[in-house]
Amino acid sequence: MNIRPSHEATAEAQARAWAKVLAPYRKPNPVRSTYELAITAIPFVALWALTALAVTHGYWWGLLLTIPAAGFLVRLFIVQHDCGHGTLYQRRSLNDWIGRVLGVFTLTPYDYWRRTHAVHHATAGNLDKRGIGDITTLTVAEYRALPWLGRLRYRLYRHPVVMFGLGPAWLFICQYRLPFGLMRAGVQPWTSTLATNVAIAIPVALLMWLMGPIEFLLVQIPITLMAATAGVWLFYVQHQFEETHWSDAEEWNFQNAALHGSSHYDLPAPLRWMSGNIGIHHVHHLSATVPFYRLPEVLRDHPQLHDIGRITFLESLACVKLVLWDENARRLVSFRQARAIA
Repeated sequence: MNIRPSHEATAEAQARAWAKVLAPYRKPNPVRSTYELAITAIPFVALWALTALAVTHGYWWGLLLTIPAAGFLVRLFIVQHDCGHGTLYQRRSLNDWIGRVLGVFTLTPYDYWRRTHAVHHATAGNLDKRGIGDITTLTVAEYRALPWLGRLRYRLYRHPVVMFGLGPAWLFICQYRLPFGLMRAGVQPWTSTLATNVAIAIPVALLMWLMGPIEFLLVQIPITLMAATAGVWLFYVQHQFEETHWSDAEEWNFQNAALHGSSHYDLPAPLRWMSGNIGIHHVHHLSATVPFYRLPEVLRDHPQLHDIGRITFLESLACVKLVLWDENARRLVSFRQARAIA
């Protein structure tokens, strides 16, 4: 008789238990979903238009409006993200078409991104399945085994200027224009990226003609860069914290990786609202079909989840230096800490 180890049975039992607990929260409210979409999209368009109007009339102070506009663009991405999980509305096709339209605003090809993000959810925390939809993270042993040029590349990649400066700009402006990572995965990733490119190019060309190319770029570039940086930062903190979870395929299980490999980024209320509650990321990974506006209900009703992986904003700043996975200590460490490991 093949008897599974008790820890595997326990993990599966816990997964089933959480699936049952979170089931009542998975049903979207179409009225609430429409409301959340409206109070995100309308302010974003209004702020963009007001900024453009100010700039074209020489009122340069209007560029200050790009800051809240970038915040609403981040929230718009969270709405698109929920469409990708099929959680905004019950009809899959409605989610998909709303997500595709929002992808024009967020510069993110919806179907391509949805596919890579699904891989992320299915493999997060699995050392043997890194590479798609996540931030490249090496173990201490892997880093030490690299030649000096490989170490230099990894150090540059993980440097804050690249990770939160050049990286976000490259990702949303350049990388998402082609289906990198899925180049040989069939027609859909190509259709998604190229169709999104065309859908972006048409309004961009029209707005440049109406406003002038310089004025358009003065409005669009700050909004895009600030929103991209904020989005990458949120994704980074959600998985790159000291007590996160990584394991090889033999030890990995979905529930454990979701609950302990994703943080509860406990932001101040205004930032929590603007980021669409995505900081409650451990619950999101436990059940990706819970709509973003219902995630706070889960914490309210199940307070035992509140302190699991909890990180405050100030605490999150220290996560920048954590760049390597120490398989012995089972935690993320800095380059300096890795050097001290025997």
